[in-house]
Amino acid sequence: MALIMSDVDRFEAARPRLEAIAYRLLGSSGDAEDAVQETFLRWQAADTGRIEVPEAWLTKVLTNYCLNQLTSARARRETYVGRWLPEPLLAGDPMLGPADTAEQRESVSYAVLVLLERLAPKERAVYVLREAFGYPHQEIAAILDITEAAGQQIYHRAKKHIAEGRARTEVDEASARRIVEEFLTAATSGRTEPLIRLLTQDAVSVGDGGGKIPARAKAFEGALAVATFVRGLFKPSEAKRKYVGGAPGMYAAIANGGPAIVAVVDGRVVGISCLEVTADGIVAVRSQVNPDKLVRATEQWAATGRGQDPFCTL
Repeated sequence: MALIMSDVDRFEAARPRLEAIAYRLLGSSGDAEDAVQETFLRWQAADTGRIEVPEAWLTKVLTNYCLNQLTSARARRETYVGRWLPEPLLAGDPMLGPADTAEQRESVSYAVLVLLERLAPKERAVYVLREAFGYPHQEIAAILDITEAAGQQIYHRAKKHIAEGRARTEVDEASARRIVEEFLTAATSGRTEPLIRLLTQDAVSVGDGGGKIPARAKAFEGALAVATFVRGLFKPSEAKRKYVGGAPGMYAAIANGGPAIVAVVDGRVVGISCLEVTADGIVAVRSQVNPDKLVRATEQWAATGRGQDPFCTL
């Protein structure tokens, strides 16, 4: 059934919200875009005149498509080379969605996206719809074809899992950039002691190279191990430049609302390290260097980051 222009306009008006939901559910901008496109195709094939609440219909179709993708993704990730980490998004990317409340900001933080990977697909969907978009439990139940009581139970279970996995700390943009600059100063000092002072004793570091760029799949654990690794990571070498195609400039930036280091070569983002910060210090360094997961960040960098001076060049 052909869509009339008002139907297309209505879908396009809903697209930003649908993309933001899909990104939180799938942890990948490309997968989120595919999910939204599939939703559009189903909208195109539907008798839209008989759909009473189009926004609710679109959310239901999108969410259930994402649930199917999450189920199959678990099998795919068993064969993924190395550690699978979500795709980070730089500040200003519309796919990050609403950031008006602390709950909305937290729901798209990199630390929470990592924790969401531990949840069952339905738990993840309930948490995202409720926490990030404020859907009433009654609507969530209708979207997922469950009872309202079951939805509330799933939500409380998911929220407990997320709360147990992290110590919530919000930092403003100025503080986030200061943290990154302190970290870069310590990382390029050639000594482990300045880094150890910034890290918590139980700090961890892990990376995702997707089998295309060398990355540590097994986490470094403990301040000394992380500091030793980071010191070596930030030591310039021809081998590293060969892997990324040049000498990367290191920038202090914001990704998923938190402090991040962005490595750029000739306008191309070749790595993003997200720092998870608590009141006690930096508790995690998670680095995304898989080039497939940095395409959108490169586009965003070209739009907003060009013209900045790097903190340093390796």
